[in-house]
This record gives sequence, C-alpha cells and structure tokens, in this order.
Amino acid sequence: MTATPELKAYALAARTAARVLSAAPPRAKNQALLTVAELLLAQQEALFAANQKDLEAAQAAGLSLAKLDRLRLSEKVLEDLQTGLRQVAQMPDPVGEIEGLQIRPNGLQVGRMRVPLGVIGFIYESRPNATVEASALSLKAGNAILLRGGKEAWHSNKALVQLMQAALQEAGLPPEAIQLVPTTDRSAILEMCHLAGLLDLIIPRGGKELIELVQREARMPVLAHAEGVNHLFVDQSADLESAVRIAVNGKAQRPSTCNSLEKVLVHSAIAPVFLPRLAQAMREANVELRGDERTCALIEARPATEQDWRTEYLDLILTVKVVDSLEEALEHIARYGSHHTEVICTEHHAHALRFLREVDASLVLVNASPRFNDGFQLGLGAEIGISTSKLHAYGPMGVKELTTTKFVALGQGQVRD
Repeated sequence: MTATPELKAYALAARTAARVLSAAPPRAKNQALLTVAELLLAQQEALFAANQKDLEAAQAAGLSLAKLDRLRLSEKVLEDLQTGLRQVAQMPDPVGEIEGLQIRPNGLQVGRMRVPLGVIGFIYESRPNATVEASALSLKAGNAILLRGGKEAWHSNKALVQLMQAALQEAGLPPEAIQLVPTTDRSAILEMCHLAGLLDLIIPRGGKELIELVQREARMPVLAHAEGVNHLFVDQSADLESAVRIAVNGKAQRPSTCNSLEKVLVHSAIAPVFLPRLAQAMREANVELRGDERTCALIEARPATEQDWRTEYLDLILTVKVVDSLEEALEHIARYGSHHTEVICTEHHAHALRFLREVDASLVLVNASPRFNDGFQLGLGAEIGISTSKLHAYGPMGVKELTTTKFVALGQGQVRD
C-alpha cells in the first residue's frame, strides 16, 4: 500500500516544520508548552464536551470499563497534564548539547552533539492524554510529530491538537509541527508505516495486535513495548504489610495500564502467613485470584493454566505462584516476563541487589509499586511510551530519548596524513 497524497502532504509539512524546530530557541519551545498548559484550563469545558462525545459513542459501542477509563478526560487528568507540561518546559533543552568532547593527538576536538530525530509517527489507541504528552516531548526535543489516534478518541484528539497548534502559532513556531492524521481508518496505519524518507521513527502505543502490525509493516525504525506481564516477588524476608500494600496498589489502583501488576511470586517460607493476608486484601479490592496448586491449597483461588502465566489481563485478575527460592523466582520471570516492570519486596540487601542486576526489565524496583514505571512518576515530566527493546531507549521515553547524537569535530586546519 502506498500513502495517499493527503497523508503525504501532512508528512511533508511535518518535515518542513521539523527543520524549523531543530533550530528553534529553547525559549520559543518552552513558551509553547506553557501556553498549552494555560489553554488546557481555559478551554476545559470545550475539551470535556468533545471528550463526552467520544465517551457516549464508546459506551454505545460496548467498550469495556478499562477502555472507557483510558478514554476519559477528567479534571485530574488535565491537572496532571498541566503539571507535566510545566515540568517539561523547565527541563534543560538537550538539543545542541555536545557530550564527551575529547582532544585528539593532532589537536582535533571530537564530540557528540545531541540532535532531534526529525519527524515522529505516533500511532496509539484511546488515550487522549497521550496526545498531549507525546506532542509536548516531541516539541521539546525539536521533533515534529504526526499523530494517528484511535477512532474512539477522535473528537478529543482533534480538540487537543487544535489547542496545541494555536500555542505553537502564538510562540512563532510552525503549527504543522503537531498534526493529527485526518482519518481514523485503519489503512492510515499502513500508509504511515510506508512513509520511509518522510517519517524517521514510528512509535506504536496500544494493544499487542497494533504493535505487531507496525513492527511487521514499518519501513523505518520502530520503538515499542511488549505486553506488561509484570511480577512482584515477595521474598522470605519481606515486610508483609508493605508487600500487601504494594500488591494491591500495583493491581487495583488502575488495572487497565501496562504498568499494573499481573503476577505475584511468594516464597514458600512465608506463603502460609502472607497468602491469606493477600487474599483478604484482594477480595476487598474485587480482584479475582488464580493460583498454582500450592497457592490453591492455602487460599481460595481458581487453578491457573499455563496461559495465565503469559497473559496481561489489564483487569482485576491476579495470578499467584509459590516458589522455593530467589533463584526459582528469577527463572520464572526470565521465562514469562515481558521486560516491562518487575518488583521484589525484601529486607535482604544482597537479594535486592541480585534482583536489580539479574532481572531484565525496563524498570526493576525494590519495595515499591510497579505503577511507578511512568515517565511522569520517574521525573521525565511525561512519556511518549515505554520501550522494552534495548536499542536507543529502554524504559519510559522522555525528552532525551527523542533525540540522538551526531559526531562533531572542531579543528584548526588539520589534514589527515
């Protein structure tokens, strides 16, 4: 499939805008970000009205409660977006920084200059707040962005992009730096994947099917994350009250997110004491428990299947397994984990360090909820996604992750022998 002339025109306009942004002063980019924050409040009622159209259509279409939750623009969501925008504006501008400058024996000074990636294609589902987060980070990093949101959020995304384009124009920057693909037809995804030479990078953010489609079809680099099959290992030395609190927060605070908890591994030495406490807390949070044979012998739980260990539920379902050692927990995570988020609850310093070193995930935590694997929570201001690949970025992608480096050399007339 080749891109339609209309979509190519959007991409060409984005590439022109990207050249302007790459040389834009930090002051102008920061002004645009702060203006967006102000407009989110000033135009709040209009944004809620647009979002309500999307919510009503989604309810009529029978979308799940989890998807409706991701779609909703609440006062809290807008407040978080405003806070994130101000944080991003306050961050140092990475564009133009020269790193690792060295003087060669011939006097040539060699370093790496941080530069924008260019034009980013962002393909995502039912998350209007992601429209603002992705655009803000892209702008700060000097990139243009072409957004293709899900049809469920069409009215919300359109209103948010118009707001951000107005902020760009007020700051003297090209409004084409942030554009929404003018159709929600699925064919637009394939068209974007084939815009090699116009898009420098594609970032898909959504379900497994979407990510696999983009990875299969894209003619340019892809930064994506796998499913969030995230584990909590409760070690023999864990503070049990803290472990219960972390498990409930990880599973029930917002189960529809990719950084929510899906599996709990419990050391056999504490399982008879810990599992009844966990079961009681999860019942109070309306969480369905599934477990291996030893778990089911200690608490009321549905027997787990092999597929349960591989499944990202994004729902109020939790699978529990009893293990005999840290080594067994590490082996289980290596087999079933998705390189997203992994947690250990322990008071044993050596076990904590070993878990940090040996677990292969974009964020590994000790005695803290997996819900912290989020750009805003980790101090990035916002994120455009969480990468579970290791090339270029691993974990939440903030401003710096949306730049790359080129070599620069400063000489005084040197020539090569």
